[in-house]
Amino acid sequence: MRIGELSRRTGVPTRLLRYYEEQDLLHPERADNGYRSYPESAVADVQQIRGLLDSGLTTEMIRAIMPYLSGPGVLHPPAECVTPQTAALLQGHIERIQSRIDCLSRNRDRLSAYLAAVRPDPR
Repeated sequence: MRIGELSRRTGVPTRLLRYYEEQDLLHPERADNGYRSYPESAVADVQQIRGLLDSGLTTEMIRAIMPYLSGPGVLHPPAECVTPQTAALLQGHIERIQSRIDCLSRNRDRLSAYLAAVRPDPR
């Protein structure tokens, strides 16, 4: 399929699809006329890339783990394939996620307490 169809099927602008290619996340074939040609599996790949980006992973992190992804939400890296650099990258990201969760939880609790203080009792 061509880039326009992939864009329509995934909801991802063609500009971003080209960026993913530049970042070595997508690998379309090129026709003689230079047009990109994507396999059917590119739809799932783009959806997975979007999900990983939405969760806060960088394109660098995604590039490091993409070879081990077998489907959305499934990760099967053989232990010998995970380099110390990749493990450190992922551990750092886990720590950043936890910090964000902690901050969001504090903010939720503060907002809930504020609403409880200013809202009339529903009884």
